[in-house]
Amino acid sequence: MTRTLRILALAAVALSPSLFAQAHDHGRTGEQLGRVVFPVSCNAEAQKRFVRAMALLHSFWWEEGSTAFRDVAAADSSCAMAYWGSAMNAWGNPFAGGPAGQALASAGQAAERAAAMGGKTPREQGFISAVATLYRNNATVSNVQRLRAYSDTMARVYRDNPNDVEVAIYYALSLVATAQATDTTFTRQKQAAAILNPLFQRFPQHPGLAHYIIHANDSPRLASLGLDAARRYAQIAPSAPHAQHMPSHIFVRLGLWEDNIASNQRSYDAGLAYAKAQGLTGVLYHEFHALDYMVYGYLQLGQDAAARRIATSADSMSQADAQGPFVTSYNRSALSARVALERSDWAAAARLPIPSAAPATLGAVTRFARGIGAARSGDTAQARAEVAALAELEPAAAAGPQGAYWSRVVGIKRRAVEAWRLLATGDTAGALRLAQEAADMEDVTEKSPVTPGELLPARELYGDLLLAVGRYADALKAYELTLVREPHRARAIFGAGQAAQLAGDQSGARKRYDEYVAQMKASDGDRAELVRAREGLR
Repeated sequence: MTRTLRILALAAVALSPSLFAQAHDHGRTGEQLGRVVFPVSCNAEAQKRFVRAMALLHSFWWEEGSTAFRDVAAADSSCAMAYWGSAMNAWGNPFAGGPAGQALASAGQAAERAAAMGGKTPREQGFISAVATLYRNNATVSNVQRLRAYSDTMARVYRDNPNDVEVAIYYALSLVATAQATDTTFTRQKQAAAILNPLFQRFPQHPGLAHYIIHANDSPRLASLGLDAARRYAQIAPSAPHAQHMPSHIFVRLGLWEDNIASNQRSYDAGLAYAKAQGLTGVLYHEFHALDYMVYGYLQLGQDAAARRIATSADSMSQADAQGPFVTSYNRSALSARVALERSDWAAAARLPIPSAAPATLGAVTRFARGIGAARSGDTAQARAEVAALAELEPAAAAGPQGAYWSRVVGIKRRAVEAWRLLATGDTAGALRLAQEAADMEDVTEKSPVTPGELLPARELYGDLLLAVGRYADALKAYELTLVREPHRARAIFGAGQAAQLAGDQSGARKRYDEYVAQMKASDGDRAELVRAREGLR
């Protein structure tokens, strides 16, 4: 049975009684979450429970974490750090924008209770002061602003407790979480890594250290520095579904597609098993996230049937938890779009259904795919309509979580679609200008961790356009730049080979065609590009 078929089959397979018992007992029997040492001024039973809760939190296991921190409070009602932990756990993924609505209000109450009780040591007071800042005035101050204020507070706590491991870890994480997506110097990420790396040498079984080193290096220029942590994290906390997925953030950056697929398969299996053991119907948000990363990997290897089966199956899956609504919606929207766009199936991309009542950022995913598909199919009327829709979504995205970032992303996608529409109408100069503008903007805008990669990189699309207008040498440069940022991307490799061939660079063409054919060795074999690459090698 293939990995993909196993994914689909798991949904219908009953779990064994022993596995159910393991997860039902709060996951303690045989549980492996790594080793965390986090002393708090609570009674012995609460301390024991708190350490486990922190191990869960460090691996972003929100479902188990919420119960675990309630268990800490049940063991010691005077333990203020139990409510600190509940508030931190309720914030969720610090890279996904934070909670909203009732979830934000409830989490704020936990932070307020921790503050009212007060920490019993200066260190605990520092942690509690920081989480209070994270939630204070949440009705009038944005999540982004409060997250930055939280990081500033953690900087003071770290200054006062420079030798405390957990203080250092949480300060470093706050640096990465508040790094600007347009900062190509990666100043805050490097600062965080400088804190985390020495600690990881001292505490190699700490799940948070491995986890956050990966986040600190989740960018093209730094990814190789996170590979060791990526290789080790899944082994440190094998019980945590997110620990199985997180290494793929580095694998994707380095183009290690088989590692990426295997990592997310393990994450999906672990999360689905946990959901079923808890009696939940459907899958957790982690699993949609894993599926998007997995499909991206399959498409880079030309295993399109596997990617298509996953995308089709995901459409009918229900979410079993209330966590990560934005992440889930993004990944679900992206799956079918990726299958069409990576295969250059422009007609299929143009026909993608528009999601009903989707937030601006998520609607832009489908509008972009439809617009590119329509323009490259010659349907300028539909392309114009998609550009207009993206123009409306751009300011709307600014009003949502991480608004400035997502508005910029939507603007990049609008320019890319408009470039291809202009080309279809005969405005070559205008098309080239907008395509380059989109590529230049995206070059200095980091991708969100919510996605394994842009649906189609703007620089790669610029290469396609240059190729279409006969500027072969310039197209080759665009594809090669794409591959610097996103190693081993299949479309860019083939594009570079084709551009080199048309530019008269037979040696360069053979090099890229060889690479493409080798990468497609286990593909379905039905891509037209594979046929052309083999012909170019004759």
